[in-house]
Amino acid sequence: MTPTSTGLRAGRREWTAFVVLMLPLLLVSMDVSVLYFAVPAISRELHPSSTQQLWIFDIYAFALAGLLITMGALGDRFGRRKLLLFGAAAFGAASIAAAYAQSADMLIAARAVLGIGGATLMPSTMALVRNLFLDEKQRAKAIAIWSSAMAGGIALGSVMSGVMIEHFWWGSVFLINVPAMVLLLALVPLLVPEFKNPAPGPFDLPSVPLSMAAVLPVIYGLKKTAADNGLGLIPVLSIVAGLAIGAVFVRRQLTRRDAMISPQLFHHRGFGPSIALNALATFAMMGSAYFTTQYLQSVLGKGALEAALWSLAPSVCVGIAGPAAAAAVQRGADRASVIGAGFVTGAIGYGILALAGPDSLWTVLIGAAVLASGIVAVMSLVTDMAIGTVPPERAGSAAALLETGQEFGGAMGMAVLGSVGTAVYRSDVKDSLGGGPPTDGLPTDALPTDALDQVRETLGAAVAVAGRLKGQAGDQMLDAAREAFTHGMRIACGAGALVLVAAAVLALVTLRRVGPTGPTAGGTPSTGGDAAAADGEETAGREVAPSH
Repeated sequence: MTPTSTGLRAGRREWTAFVVLMLPLLLVSMDVSVLYFAVPAISRELHPSSTQQLWIFDIYAFALAGLLITMGALGDRFGRRKLLLFGAAAFGAASIAAAYAQSADMLIAARAVLGIGGATLMPSTMALVRNLFLDEKQRAKAIAIWSSAMAGGIALGSVMSGVMIEHFWWGSVFLINVPAMVLLLALVPLLVPEFKNPAPGPFDLPSVPLSMAAVLPVIYGLKKTAADNGLGLIPVLSIVAGLAIGAVFVRRQLTRRDAMISPQLFHHRGFGPSIALNALATFAMMGSAYFTTQYLQSVLGKGALEAALWSLAPSVCVGIAGPAAAAAVQRGADRASVIGAGFVTGAIGYGILALAGPDSLWTVLIGAAVLASGIVAVMSLVTDMAIGTVPPERAGSAAALLETGQEFGGAMGMAVLGSVGTAVYRSDVKDSLGGGPPTDGLPTDALPTDALDQVRETLGAAVAVAGRLKGQAGDQMLDAAREAFTHGMRIACGAGALVLVAAAVLALVTLRRVGPTGPTAGGTPSTGGDAAAADGEETAGREVAPSH
């Protein structure tokens, strides 16, 4: 590295290490969506029950969300490179086990280990980026690329799944991970130095189950709400229990000197708002994905692989948005204003989506691209703020909090906006197909009662029912269901736009007096935060020197 006015500039070695660190990021984000097209083949081979099929999907996200905080703290204490290598080994081994699983229970267990591996990889990679790039401008650029890659990886995962399933057996979707993990295990010891807190103190072991018991019930309740398209007694009780345990966890962190999550992380004015704003950004991203994926397949009638390929189109804009936002701030633009503009751009994207009809492919693609561009711009800037405002020795814990917030935001987006859209869908379907006089000439008595009940549940069920029916009744029923879904999507997108406008106002208010995120010349703290933040910034130059 070479010295600059803002820190040490990263050279070729650090940028090469950054490229290597992108491997686990891409694979962990791809694993969120890699099973989308493999489910029919898994059902034929492993014959999972409906409960087992649900856990095949959800256990990965639960393990990932529940262990992020723990793994971030472990990386700070025992070494981020060490934890990264452990996660890579676990992720690779679990991928092989999942690919050759002989039963649904074996696949669930392998997916759980994949989630554990992912929980070690995600905060470790982000924290190592904080350590590799001490220069503020270089770090902002790296994190912008990081955020764009993470968003693109989710879309790429579904496409890779479709391609692999079309040419190989279902287990091949997991074997994609193995060569990348082997490469990671070989290159990380050569390119990435070890970083850890030089004086971590004792590890707060009781906080591990407390953190999991706080996070998992809330995530479960939100996912259950999204799956059931509305709040029920069990999801509400689960969320309340998680929040109650979360209050106990927070109190413990505030009163212990060896806390897993140090309260000092929140001393800089920008850290807390960056966590909240990042969660709102993820809320918008996942809330829109809930509708656009179904729209491409069930409304426009495109095949799974074709729909996945079309969904990649907005990623072209996503790859530009993050670096462009970082460059604007580096040229002197106010960070709060750029973040607010990103949220407003996302709201405009939602507004375009709200104009879609049952046959509006390009409207949906353009709306999704504008939305994703604004959201990725926000995510890159708030991620840089969250990581840049904390001492390097606590970067792992900061990254874990940021990513846990993302899990909450994504689950909330699907639950809230999904429920809004589903409520409109069911109301419209009821008006069109049952409970009253025929609408638009559709004879309601042409559909069996059980078929009507299925159609009222989801658009996917309506498509399945239409496939079993013959003649005009099936066609008209499907047209009515598609119109109802599109109406629900428009209303939900309007609600999403309002949330993002409110997020823009929140960003302008909370970040108005937040200054630079990195140390200034000579290692002195920046003037943007309060005194406590300055104390934290001064530790940046005193971290134990990295070793190979």
